[in-house]
Amino acid sequence: MSRPDIAEFRRWLLGQIPLLGHMGLGEFDFDGRQLEIPARLAPNVNDKGTGFGGSQATLATICGWSLITLLLHERGLDCDLVIADSQLEYRAPVDGDFSARCELPDTETVAAFLKKVRERGRAALALGIDIRQGDRVAMRMQGRYVAIIRSP
Repeated sequence: MSRPDIAEFRRWLLGQIPLLGHMGLGEFDFDGRQLEIPARLAPNVNDKGTGFGGSQATLATICGWSLITLLLHERGLDCDLVIADSQLEYRAPVDGDFSARCELPDTETVAAFLKKVRERGRAALALGIDIRQGDRVAMRMQGRYVAIIRSP
Protein backbone atom coordinates (compact mmCIF):
# COMPACT_ATOMS: atom_id res chain seq x y z
CA MET A 1 0.00 0.00 0.00
CA SER A 2 1.26 3.43 -0.84
CA ARG A 3 1.76 6.30 1.54
CA PRO A 4 -0.71 9.16 0.97
CA ASP A 5 0.53 12.42 -0.54
CA ILE A 6 0.62 14.60 2.59
CA ALA A 7 0.45 17.91 0.69
CA GLU A 8 -2.65 16.71 -1.17
CA PHE A 9 -4.18 15.51 2.11
CA ARG A 10 -3.51 18.93 3.69
CA ARG A 11 -5.23 20.73 0.79
CA TRP A 12 -8.20 18.37 1.04
CA LEU A 13 -8.46 18.82 4.82
CA LEU A 14 -8.35 22.62 4.63
CA GLY A 15 -11.19 22.45 2.11
CA GLN A 16 -13.27 20.21 4.36
CA ILE A 17 -12.94 22.17 7.63
CA PRO A 18 -13.05 25.95 7.00
CA LEU A 19 -11.85 26.81 10.53
CA LEU A 20 -8.47 25.26 9.78
CA GLY A 21 -7.88 27.79 7.00
CA HIS A 22 -7.83 30.55 9.64
CA MET A 23 -5.38 28.89 12.04
CA GLY A 24 -2.13 29.62 10.20
CA LEU A 25 -1.24 25.99 9.66
CA GLY A 26 2.09 25.18 8.05
CA GLU A 27 3.12 22.18 5.99
CA PHE A 28 2.31 18.81 7.56
CA ASP A 29 5.22 16.48 8.36
CA PHE A 30 4.26 12.80 8.05
CA ASP A 31 6.57 9.79 8.07
CA GLY A 32 3.96 7.03 8.03
CA ARG A 33 3.83 6.65 11.83
CA GLN A 34 4.04 10.19 13.16
CA LEU A 35 2.32 13.41 12.11
CA GLU A 36 3.25 16.95 13.05
CA ILE A 37 1.13 19.97 12.18
CA PRO A 38 2.63 23.42 12.82
CA ALA A 39 0.60 26.57 13.54
CA ARG A 40 1.47 30.23 13.88
CA LEU A 41 0.68 31.94 17.18
CA ALA A 42 -0.76 35.15 15.68
CA PRO A 43 -4.12 33.76 14.46
CA ASN A 44 -4.45 31.63 17.62
CA VAL A 45 -3.70 34.21 20.28
CA ASN A 46 -5.89 34.91 23.31
CA ASP A 47 -6.42 38.08 25.36
CA LYS A 48 -3.20 37.41 27.30
CA GLY A 49 -1.05 37.23 24.17
CA THR A 50 -0.55 33.48 24.49
CA GLY A 51 -1.96 30.52 22.58
CA PHE A 52 -5.73 30.21 22.91
CA GLY A 53 -6.62 26.94 24.62
CA GLY A 54 -9.42 26.28 22.12
CA SER A 55 -6.98 26.55 19.23
CA GLN A 56 -4.62 24.13 20.94
CA ALA A 57 -7.48 21.69 21.53
CA THR A 58 -8.60 22.01 17.90
CA LEU A 59 -5.10 21.45 16.56
CA ALA A 60 -4.53 18.43 18.81
CA THR A 61 -7.90 16.94 17.87
CA ILE A 62 -7.32 17.37 14.13
CA CYS A 63 -3.78 16.01 14.37
CA GLY A 64 -5.01 12.75 15.89
CA TRP A 65 -7.96 12.60 13.48
CA SER A 66 -5.64 13.18 10.52
CA LEU A 67 -3.13 10.53 11.59
CA ILE A 68 -5.82 7.86 11.87
CA THR A 69 -7.50 9.02 8.64
CA LEU A 70 -4.18 8.67 6.82
CA LEU A 71 -3.72 5.17 8.29
CA LEU A 72 -7.22 4.09 7.22
CA HIS A 73 -6.78 5.46 3.68
CA GLU A 74 -3.39 3.79 3.39
CA ARG A 75 -5.02 0.46 4.30
CA GLY A 76 -7.89 0.96 1.83
CA LEU A 77 -10.56 1.41 4.51
CA ASP A 78 -13.36 3.91 3.77
CA CYS A 79 -14.47 5.06 7.21
CA ASP A 80 -16.08 7.92 9.02
CA LEU A 81 -13.87 8.90 11.92
CA VAL A 82 -15.04 10.75 15.00
CA ILE A 83 -13.49 11.71 18.28
CA ALA A 84 -15.47 10.02 21.04
CA ASP A 85 -13.79 11.64 24.03
CA SER A 86 -10.69 13.51 25.07
CA GLN A 87 -8.85 14.78 28.10
CA LEU A 88 -6.68 17.87 27.99
CA GLU A 89 -3.83 18.81 30.31
CA TYR A 90 -2.49 22.33 29.84
CA ARG A 91 1.07 22.38 31.19
CA ALA A 92 2.56 25.71 30.11
CA PRO A 93 1.54 28.79 28.15
CA VAL A 94 2.33 28.95 24.44
CA ASP A 95 4.00 32.27 23.58
CA GLY A 96 5.24 31.53 20.06
CA ASP A 97 4.54 29.37 17.07
CA PHE A 98 3.61 25.83 18.07
CA SER A 99 2.74 22.43 16.66
CA ALA A 100 0.70 19.33 17.36
CA ARG A 101 2.49 16.00 17.20
CA CYS A 102 1.20 12.46 17.53
CA GLU A 103 2.41 8.99 16.77
CA LEU A 104 0.60 5.73 16.14
CA PRO A 105 0.69 3.26 19.03
CA ASP A 106 2.69 0.04 18.79
CA THR A 107 2.14 -2.18 15.74
CA GLU A 108 0.14 -4.79 17.69
CA THR A 109 -2.39 -2.17 18.86
CA VAL A 110 -2.71 -0.75 15.35
CA ALA A 111 -3.13 -4.24 13.86
CA ALA A 112 -5.87 -5.09 16.39
CA PHE A 113 -7.65 -1.80 15.60
CA LEU A 114 -7.55 -2.44 11.85
CA LYS A 115 -8.70 -6.05 12.28
CA LYS A 116 -11.65 -4.95 14.40
CA VAL A 117 -12.64 -2.29 11.85
CA ARG A 118 -12.62 -4.91 9.09
CA GLU A 119 -14.44 -7.59 11.09
CA ARG A 120 -16.96 -5.55 13.07
CA GLY A 121 -17.27 -2.40 10.99
CA ARG A 122 -16.12 -0.14 13.81
CA ALA A 123 -13.30 0.19 16.30
CA ALA A 124 -11.73 2.70 18.67
CA LEU A 125 -8.12 3.80 18.90
CA ALA A 126 -6.61 5.92 21.67
CA LEU A 127 -3.88 8.43 20.87
CA GLY A 128 -1.74 10.83 22.84
CA ILE A 129 -1.21 14.16 21.10
CA ASP A 130 1.22 16.84 22.29
CA ILE A 131 1.06 20.55 21.64
CA ARG A 132 4.68 21.60 21.54
CA GLN A 133 6.56 24.85 21.41
CA GLY A 134 10.00 23.78 20.38
CA ASP A 135 10.97 20.86 22.61
CA ARG A 136 8.55 21.86 25.39
CA VAL A 137 5.19 20.11 25.77
CA ALA A 138 2.67 22.87 26.48
CA MET A 139 -0.47 20.72 26.35
CA ARG A 140 -1.14 17.00 26.20
CA MET A 141 -4.36 15.50 24.92
CA GLN A 142 -5.51 11.92 25.28
CA GLY A 143 -8.16 11.21 22.67
CA ARG A 144 -10.25 8.19 21.74
CA TYR A 145 -11.22 8.09 18.08
CA VAL A 146 -13.83 5.76 16.60
CA ALA A 147 -13.70 4.57 12.98
CA ILE A 148 -16.94 3.36 11.38
CA ILE A 149 -16.99 1.69 7.96
CA ARG A 150 -19.10 3.73 5.53
CA SER A 151 -22.04 1.92 4.04
CA PRO A 152 -21.90 1.52 0.24
